[in-house]
Amino acid sequence: MYLAVKNNIAKPAVGLFLALSILSLPALANSSADNKAKGRQIALEADKRESGFGNSEELLKMTLRDSRGNERVREMRIRVLERADGGDWSMTVFDNPRDVKGTALLTYSNGLEPDDQWFYLPALKRVKRISSKNRSGSFMGSEFAFEDMSAFEEVKYDYEFIREEPCGEQTCFVTQWTPLYENSGYSKAIVWQDTTEYRTHKIEYYNQQGNFYKTLIAKDYKLYKERFWRPMTLVMTNHKTEKETLLNYKDYQFDLGFTQSDFSQSALKRFR
Repeated sequence: MYLAVKNNIAKPAVGLFLALSILSLPALANSSADNKAKGRQIALEADKRESGFGNSEELLKMTLRDSRGNERVREMRIRVLERADGGDWSMTVFDNPRDVKGTALLTYSNGLEPDDQWFYLPALKRVKRISSKNRSGSFMGSEFAFEDMSAFEEVKYDYEFIREEPCGEQTCFVTQWTPLYENSGYSKAIVWQDTTEYRTHKIEYYNQQGNFYKTLIAKDYKLYKERFWRPMTLVMTNHKTEKETLLNYKDYQFDLGFTQSDFSQSALKRFR
């Protein structure tokens, strides 16, 4: 209607609207940049609070649950070695049941470069290298992917702060993480971390088509060495298949004296 009015009222109003719109563009740009910076800061603070333990071993039970509620249970151990000059190394081995006993995964986290991962299959008595193209594949039939087994590194993602909101009895930062490395099975992840201790409580994963894919819930946190908060329960739910994988941690141990030689391909074969 204003286009049909030819007096001196409409023109200044339109001009003022355009001027305000133009003036608001730098503010919007700065807001976006600020959200990215804040998202990155939150991720780095969370990583800082989880780091500095040197080396550790985690004892846990993995429960695979299908859409009908049928379950398979496995017992496993995960060893982790922090490295100051690069990504962390980890070794995962299955202790039970007999059909998977001795199966082990060795992971070297390499930032934006493809992670190095090797699988030891005791039945074949050989080590198999995992291709980076298969990093989105299922780890041992679970709802965790091979890429989920890799350590956090800041350069792997682009970050953006979304909002703060209540999460249970806590208040959480909600941020978006976008993978920057190749061959990820995820287009993005939405992460909930509490504003007090920066513990991760929930992650929603979206597949490469942008569809809501999986949810990870972390709970039952326990404090170790008066510094390190660790979840005792992780639940990964696949919303497409309605399958779940539960990880119930029995204990975390620190300062066990592990060295780089304990995280080699030869160690992969003898890790028992």
